[in-house]
Amino acid sequence: MKNAQRPIAAAIAPRSPALWFAAAALVAVAALPAGTARAESTFVNGAGTANAHLNFQIVIPKFLYLQVGTGTYPTTVGTIDTLVYDMSSAIASVGNGTAQNGTGGDLTAGAVTARVVGNNFTAASYSFSATTTGALSNGAGNTISWSEIQLAAGSPSAIVVVPAATSVLQHPGTVAAPFADGAATTVSLTPVSKVINQAAKWTFQYKNTNVPASGTYGVNGATLNGGQVTYAITMP
Repeated sequence: MKNAQRPIAAAIAPRSPALWFAAAALVAVAALPAGTARAESTFVNGAGTANAHLNFQIVIPKFLYLQVGTGTYPTTVGTIDTLVYDMSSAIASVGNGTAQNGTGGDLTAGAVTARVVGNNFTAASYSFSATTTGALSNGAGNTISWSEIQLAAGSPSAIVVVPAATSVLQHPGTVAAPFADGAATTVSLTPVSKVINQAAKWTFQYKNTNVPASGTYGVNGATLNGGQVTYAITMP
């Protein structure tokens, strides 16, 4: 062999199996793409303890969901339910003080699903509100006060939803006076470990305590006439 060839021959001369194994391992690791997960293993020759580790990560996004009436958790649905109290077939009962059940609502018969689900409520309590723009009007100068709307006895009541609610969602205001003319009623909701997950079935009634002028009060087609309630809750 010529002298010039000796360094090359020395470089490719047989090495020990351990050295070849280490070199192959380094090449394999270097060839892994960035971000590739690597399993861990330990080999023990003879008596001893082998250990291996595995990491877990769970990512939960911040979110807030409010539903009053028709809705599909956890999406935005544009349907607005209308509760109707039509006394046309009960003229003899108008103004007699007997509370009237309505029609409509996603749960029918004047009842709606109500839900608040949020996971970043960092303060001790939060205000949940129901706001009206004024009394219900028939568009001809006559009005019916929101004080004529009440929650039925036993409402709010528990309701089965998924994920399961941790408690019953109370309506703003009181059972007898859930709304106010041109103002907001409120209720305080308390988070648990930053989470509010409450739901209820709300059933509304028309108190029917007086004889109003004729007409359709509140929502009439595309005209709201003071007949819409806006519910709201804010999460940081």
